[in-house]
Amino acid sequence: MGTSYYTLWCLEMTDPADLKNMGLKATLPRLKILEIFQHGAIRHLTAEDIYRSLLNEDLDIGLATIYRVLAQFEQAGLLRRSNFESSKAMFELNEGTHHDHLVCLDCGRVEEFNDPQIEYRQQLIAKERGFKLQEHALAMYGFCTKGCRSRSPYSRDCEEKRIKPGYYTAFLRRSQKI
Repeated sequence: MGTSYYTLWCLEMTDPADLKNMGLKATLPRLKILEIFQHGAIRHLTAEDIYRSLLNEDLDIGLATIYRVLAQFEQAGLLRRSNFESSKAMFELNEGTHHDHLVCLDCGRVEEFNDPQIEYRQQLIAKERGFKLQEHALAMYGFCTKGCRSRSPYSRDCEEKRIKPGYYTAFLRRSQKI
């Protein structure tokens, strides 16, 4: 799939008038949050990630405001929301192209990929069952390499004992809420 004009426009939105053209007032929180997605090193962010990033810039924008802006950006088509293994929503800039995700159950790192063979098989499976796909999402869960910074002893036990890791990571995430 190629990059659309809309995609390029979203990636290059820097003028407050661009937000106004989408029906959104160009406020400081909206501009800063958009900037984080456009220029940040990490592509998949939670509201808490954005909050911490703004605090690092000495900007005290409340978490409720961040959630509101994220919902507005999602509704306007600027962002895509994903709910992976954790209960927290992750957002990414909508670049207009389809991709799937690999998600680390320990550190939460998300890596994007696109595999034409997987896409073909999904279309074929849907067709064989009488479906015409309109959209789909694939997220594969596993562990980063052995050098994962956040690798917990619980997940190592899961791997060795072949226990479903989601149980432990969900428990750990609930107990480590911000």
